[in-house]
Amino acid sequence: MSKTIRTEAVDRLFEAILCLKDKEECYTFFEDVCTVNELLSLSQRFEVARMLMDHRTYLDISEKTGASTATISRVNRSVIYGNDGYELVFSRMIEKGVMPPFRSEESAPSHKEEGGEEA
Repeated sequence: MSKTIRTEAVDRLFEAILCLKDKEECYTFFEDVCTVNELLSLSQRFEVARMLMDHRTYLDISEKTGASTATISRVNRSVIYGNDGYELVFSRMIEKGVMPPFRSEESAPSHKEEGGEEA
């Protein structure tokens, strides 16, 4: 049985998030909605995705974020095979100037999964 995230409750949650006006309101809301560990896990995955898109190695990502290689691999699958949500948000953040552009592929090392497979 496949779970769908498209429910009325999720719609209401997203509408609530879209009502937030600034980072301080985000802190206020998310501190109420999420546990500290949930919020830190979400932010860690987001940072892992950013670093993957910046062509960082698994080792570098793990050292800088504390994420396990299993977490990095799961996020990498979302970056490669997901719905392009990370790409959408990162491109908007770059356009707004709140995040620097990614390194070019020519100057970046390719990231390899454990066992030497291309990620």
